[in-house]
Amino acid sequence: MFAQLLESRAVDADAAARFRSIMAREKTDEATLRQLDGQAPVRWFREVYPELDADQATHLGHAFAEQAQLTSFGPLSLPLISAGSVSEIMELLTYLPLISTAVSTRFHPNDEGLTVGLTGHTGDPELDCLVVTYCGSALLRLIQMLVGDVSSVRLHISWPAPASMAQHVDTLGGHLIFNAPMTFLHVPTPMLNEVCRFSDPIAYRLAIADLRQSLDHRIGATSFSSKVRTSLDEGSGLKSSQTVADEFSMSASTLKRRLREEGTTFRELLESSLLERATLRLLDRSMSVSEIAADLGYSDLTNFSHAFKRWTGQSPSQFRQACQSW
Repeated sequence: MFAQLLESRAVDADAAARFRSIMAREKTDEATLRQLDGQAPVRWFREVYPELDADQATHLGHAFAEQAQLTSFGPLSLPLISAGSVSEIMELLTYLPLISTAVSTRFHPNDEGLTVGLTGHTGDPELDCLVVTYCGSALLRLIQMLVGDVSSVRLHISWPAPASMAQHVDTLGGHLIFNAPMTFLHVPTPMLNEVCRFSDPIAYRLAIADLRQSLDHRIGATSFSSKVRTSLDEGSGLKSSQTVADEFSMSASTLKRRLREEGTTFRELLESSLLERATLRLLDRSMSVSEIAADLGYSDLTNFSHAFKRWTGQSPSQFRQACQSW
């Protein structure tokens, strides 16, 4: 994707030259990245665009998604082409870490469809805007390519529409909605069941098996804090540090030390996981706030409400009320 990007209209000649200068400094080039199936560090974008703000990041992320040949590279190309339905396309987001660790996804299915939360992990708010916009816009374009109709799919973005895109909002068909309470993609149930043009069930199953094996290998090489976060995300209820330590066959003090060595704490990881899970559930109006609190492991609604207000400055009810227009 990065090599295609340098050759596209989304990057002007000066920016492309700066990217190539960085690659020369780091003793690599497009051919080497392609050969090694390597990832271009997101920090390069901050070097090339030192004044990058949310407006420019959003514009670039959308432009990059529009220019990329999305089914021509990477480990997800074959399963994307052979997917049988939009639901199977969305399932492939499970394997996103094989392409990039800059964005994570969280799924919340309900009777109305599938809501996918998108969170950036670059450590730079503007770069987060870039990678999240790219990921969401690329998903919209993939569905359009493989199914055709995306009229009911919406990418909700949690910051204002950039001035450079304001005049183009109507031409986007209403698929990008700004000033949302959080960043997420919503796919209604009828769209999830839409059949893809090039469905090949056997090829898809074989590709999924390869992806699972690759992901298992990748997870084995990830940081300890990432493994702890995965445990918190996949579990139900409110896990304690001792519970997670037991999963890794270590003491709670060893867990604490290893997380500290990676610059984080168990509480930070737990609260981040709880916040993401809570906000996605609050978008689902079929669940009451009390049910969400119980689902997340809180003993009563008051404790959950206090925690959520500490994280966001709003009570769960206030957050849900702000989401009414979404």
